Amino acid sequence: MNTLLHIDSSARPGRAGEHPHGSHSRRLSHAFVTRWLQAHPGGEVVYRDLGAAPPRPVQHEWIPAAFTPEAQRTPAQRATLKESDALVRELQQADVVVIGMPMYNFGMPAPLKAWVDGIVRIALTFDMDPARTDPYIPLLADKPRRAVVLTARGSHGFDAGGTQAALNHADTALREVLGFIGITDVRVIAVEHEEEGGEALATSTAQALRQIDALVDAWVEATCQTA
Repeated sequence: MNTLLHIDSSARPGRAGEHPHGSHSRRLSHAFVTRWLQAHPGGEVVYRDLGAAPPRPVQHEWIPAAFTPEAQRTPAQRATLKESDALVRELQQADVVVIGMPMYNFGMPAPLKAWVDGIVRIALTFDMDPARTDPYIPLLADKPRRAVVLTARGSHGFDAGGTQAALNHADTALREVLGFIGITDVRVIAVEHEEEGGEALATSTAQALRQIDALVDAWVEATCQTA
């Protein structure tokens, strides 16, 4: 697993702990990628900053273009799908997907939702057979892929079983979308208490950074055992 797709989606350009008002999700994703590169010195990282360059949202002309067979598309339709095609290729080539995702109003940021809409593509990342009991076929189950979502939340208790878990529509939606296209090994590591700050935030951040180190180490060990 030597190709990593690194996605950030925070509107904040800097990283917490390094820049004033920096992003906590960017801090976590950067820490994961740094640790991963230490374990995979020859690994390739493809970076896409959705917060700085949001994908174009799905618009009217995108829909017929995406559902037209590739060989029958007009030049205009191919141009409409150019950005989406690039997003899909990055995902297809990745072995590990790292997504930095702040929770905005209990959901994912708009640029990340636009990315999701751009990569869920019939005949590319999923297919459909109405004759099947389950008509949807995940096409990214063609090889083992792992994903980790590094998220930051203003309050706390959003993990499964937590006091505010029912309000967490960010992790749930992203996990379901990735599973739909065939990426079922999805881990979530979160920083909470961002709005409260102080010791609670510092403790949560330290715990998340330890979880990142442990997850990378576990994945490396699992890869060695199956090699």
